[in-house]
Amino acid sequence: MKRLPSRPDIAQLKKQAKELFAAYRSGDTTATDRFRESLPAAAGRNHDEVFQLGLRLHDAQSCIAREYGFVSWVELKTYVETLRLKTIDPVALALTFARFVYAGDVAGGMNRGRPEMAARLLSDNPDLIGGDPWLACAVGDVALVRRQTEVDPAWVNQSGGPLNLPPLIAATHSSLLHLENYKHRIHEIVDLLLNAGADPNQTIGNRWPPASLEEPSDDNPISALYGAAGQNHDPELTRRLLNAGADPNDNESLYHALESLDCTRLLLEAGATVTGTNALYRALDFDDLPTFQLLVSRATGANELRDGKLLLWAIRRRRSPEHIQALLAAGVDKTVLTRDGASAHTQAVRYGLPDVAEVLLQAGLKSDTADSDLFVAACARGDTGTARNIKTSRPDFPDALSESQLRLLPELAAAGCDSAVRVMVELDWPIAVRGGDWSASALNHAVLRGDAELTRFLLAHGARWTEEHGYGDNVCGTLSWASINRPVEAGDWAACAQALIAHGMPPAERDPSDPAIVIVADQRRQFSEDVNAVLVGDID
Repeated sequence: MKRLPSRPDIAQLKKQAKELFAAYRSGDTTATDRFRESLPAAAGRNHDEVFQLGLRLHDAQSCIAREYGFVSWVELKTYVETLRLKTIDPVALALTFARFVYAGDVAGGMNRGRPEMAARLLSDNPDLIGGDPWLACAVGDVALVRRQTEVDPAWVNQSGGPLNLPPLIAATHSSLLHLENYKHRIHEIVDLLLNAGADPNQTIGNRWPPASLEEPSDDNPISALYGAAGQNHDPELTRRLLNAGADPNDNESLYHALESLDCTRLLLEAGATVTGTNALYRALDFDDLPTFQLLVSRATGANELRDGKLLLWAIRRRRSPEHIQALLAAGVDKTVLTRDGASAHTQAVRYGLPDVAEVLLQAGLKSDTADSDLFVAACARGDTGTARNIKTSRPDFPDALSESQLRLLPELAAAGCDSAVRVMVELDWPIAVRGGDWSASALNHAVLRGDAELTRFLLAHGARWTEEHGYGDNVCGTLSWASINRPVEAGDWAACAQALIAHGMPPAERDPSDPAIVIVADQRRQFSEDVNAVLVGDID
C-alpha cells in the first residue's frame, strides 16, 4: 500500500488519476496492471479485457484511492480534507476524529462509526489524542486513563471530551472495538474504570436527529451496556458490565443485541425481559433461528405470543418453517387473522411460502385460499407462467385485488424478492402502491436497500422519485437516510442516485453555508460522500 505524504494535496491526487487514465487510454500495460491490482472490476482480467472495460476517470480515481488504502475516491478526499484541520483547527480535527469513532446516536448525526478511518487518522497523527482522557477511552490508551484516574478518582463518572461523554460510554461505544489492535486495550480500560468506581449504568441522551450533540434527547437514554451488547456486539465487554451491575433492562440493549447470539444469551441470563421490548419482532428481521428459539423459550405466555400477531409478522418476514414451528410450540394463537380477514395459512400462500403454509395446515388450519390468493402466490414465487395463466381467465387481476393483496408489491420489494416484483410490475400491478413497515412504495424500498438494479427496473416502468412514504418524505429522503446508515451491507446507493438522476430527479447543488449539505429541489439534505459526489456531478 502506498503512503500518503504528510500534507497530501487533493489537486495532486486528481492529477495522478488523470495521468493514470491517460496512460490507460493509450494502451499502456503498466496502467492496466495497476487497475488489475487495485480495482475490483478489473481483478482477474487480462490486459485486453481490462482495456475493453472502457474504464472512465472516476475508475482511475477509485484505483488511486485503493492504492493508498481507501475504499473509494470520496473516502480518500474526505481524509485529505480532514488532515487540513491539523494546522488550521486542531479542535475541529479532534471532533471530526470522534465522529469517525462513534455512530450518530452518540456523535450527533445519522452516520455509522468508521473505525478504519479513525484508526488511520490516529496512526498518521499519533499526537491527536493529546491529553484528553475521554478520547483515550475511545482508543485504548490505558496509561493515560490510569494517570487520569489516579490524579482525579471522581473523573470516572464525569463527562467531557469533544462529545461530552462519560468514560464508560466513551469506551463501550467506540467503533474501534471492531479492530483487534484496539479491542483488548479498550477492554482493559473498561476494567480499570469499573474497578475505580465508574457507574456501570452510565448513560447519555440520544443525539440522533432531530436531537443533536448540543440538544440530546432524554426520551431514550443510551447506556454503556447498549454500546457493548447492542452496538459493538462484544460478549466479553457485555459480561464485564453485567457482572459489575449493569441493568440488562435498559430498553435498548436486548433489542439491538440480537445480531449476536452470545450477547443475547448473556443479557437473558442476567434477567433481561423479553416481553414489551419488541425483541421477538426484531429477531424475525434476521434469519437466525437459534437466537429466535432462545428468545421464544424465555417468553412463554408473553402478550406477543397470545395475540398471534407475531405469527403474521414471521410470515411477512418470510421466515422458515422452523421459525413457525417454534412459535406454534410456544402456544402462539394460530387462529389470528389479518386486517382483511385472511388466515395465517392464506397469508403464507400469498407470500409464496408453500412450506410454511403446509406447516400451518398440519397444525390444524384449513385451506381457504381464493383465486386471487393463488394469483398473488404465483407472483410472489416469481412464477410468471402460472400468474399469466390465471390472469388469462381473470383479466381483472390485479385491479380486482384487495388493498391488502396489492401491498404485497412493496412488501416483497422490502424483502429483496426482485423476481416477484418484476412479475407483478410486468402484470400491471399499480407501481406506486404503498406498504411495508413504513408505508412506502416499491421504489422507496428498493432505494433503502441500495438495490440499484431493481431501482432502474422500477423507474423504467413508471416509478417516480417523488413517491412518498409514511415518514412524510419521498424517495430522495429515503436515499439520504439509507446512504448514510447503509442498512444493507452490499447496497449501492451511488448507483441508485445515478438512476434517479437519469429518470428525472433534479441534480443537487452544494449549500454554500455547509459543505456537508446539498440542496435538491429546494430542500436541504445530507447524503453519504459517494452519493453526494453523484448528485453534484463531482467526479473530478
